[in-house]
Amino acid sequence: MLRRAALALAMAAWTGIAAAADASGGDAPFGLAWGPVDRIAPPSMVDREANLTGLFYFHDKPLASGADTAEVILVVCREQGLQQVVWVGRPLLDAAAALEWERIRLEGVRRHGEPRAGQGANVLEWPEARTSLAMRIGVEGTRTLVMTVSGPRFAACSDVHRAATGHPAEAHVTDLLGATGP
Repeated sequence: MLRRAALALAMAAWTGIAAAADASGGDAPFGLAWGPVDRIAPPSMVDREANLTGLFYFHDKPLASGADTAEVILVVCREQGLQQVVWVGRPLLDAAAALEWERIRLEGVRRHGEPRAGQGANVLEWPEARTSLAMRIGVEGTRTLVMTVSGPRFAACSDVHRAATGHPAEAHVTDLLGATGP
């Protein structure tokens, strides 16, 4: 049952994220649009640094209410609006995580071709789709799948962030992933 629920979540997450990557214009995952944010569900938590505002939706809030979703993070840039969506799954045991990783990877290959290895272990990237899949090591032998998709103006947003803070906006997702061992 856990396996089937995890698969459903992974495919739903991939569908939402991949749909955004397939879109040439304004569609972002979860029915959102890249760019200015005029109306959005209240988040569980808000965090700000320089030109970035992170809107965190924990499992009990819209956008993150899927059975196997731990949280969804929206990264809103001051000038560019919504430019990144991060989906964080619930922790899975090693075998289930490996199975779901492979199913999501295959769906990515079907949609976007072979991925390239990203920075760090257990990170795949589909650059043209602005999409990545990573696996985070958790406590007690668990692993968490993390998917990201970035909007068309994320690089500009990241440049502004680097000028203000000394690090690119991408560093925040890298921090979220922590150690990504085998």
